Amino acid sequence: MTCERMAKGESLLHLADPRVKIIAALVLSLELVFLECLLALIIALLCAILMLLITDIDKRLLAKRLAIVNVFLVFLWLVIPISTPGDSIFRWGPLNITDRGVFLCTLITVKCNAIVMFNIALLSTSSIFSLAHALDHLKVPPVLVQLFFFSWRYLHVLEEEYARIKRAALLRGFQPGSNLLTYKTYANILGTLFVRSYDRGQRVYWAMVCRGFNGTFWLLSHFELKPRDFFLILWTLVLASSLIFLQWSMNCH
Repeated sequence: MTCERMAKGESLLHLADPRVKIIAALVLSLELVFLECLLALIIALLCAILMLLITDIDKRLLAKRLAIVNVFLVFLWLVIPISTPGDSIFRWGPLNITDRGVFLCTLITVKCNAIVMFNIALLSTSSIFSLAHALDHLKVPPVLVQLFFFSWRYLHVLEEEYARIKRAALLRGFQPGSNLLTYKTYANILGTLFVRSYDRGQRVYWAMVCRGFNGTFWLLSHFELKPRDFFLILWTLVLASSLIFLQWSMNCH
């Protein structure tokens, strides 16, 4: 959910301690996963939208991120309403849309969008390095922190390498299509990408060893909690408690 372009800004969330934001995102995400009250989920979605509004994240970039998530939700809306038992609300020949199916789709849609928006607002407003630094402070195993950091860093390198190889193939007259030549070409591209990735990984590793790397990233700077961080903690606790209470009260009635 993080993007370096979103991490640039001066909003309250951009300036907040990454440790607090990671904990807040984890708490809210786990809570929303188990919430089954539609009203509570709608309130959570509105709160997530409010958090996004106080940031200066590029709205077009945000829309692209949300579009990716909602494309997958479209397939649920095509299947669940007609495959879930319940009272019929629309029937057309063999097609039968049930109220239970529509309710489940609505629940999943609101829940997914709320979780994604919370994570974008809290995590994408920090750089990858800051998040890795915060994970180390939160005592996450160093191996997992390094895996997270290097995976993000070199996924972009692999993407650039793939783009160069594909561009070279196109300049040599390659025209993609549904034929054996296309499949062989893409297989060769992937094989070349794998070999170059392995070679680059070896070079990066030996370069780090030559600079004294022994498996530990030494942290020269440390985070410091400020009043805005305590406000974010309080806001998260109040919101989480309110959502739980709302679900409990709705279930009781």
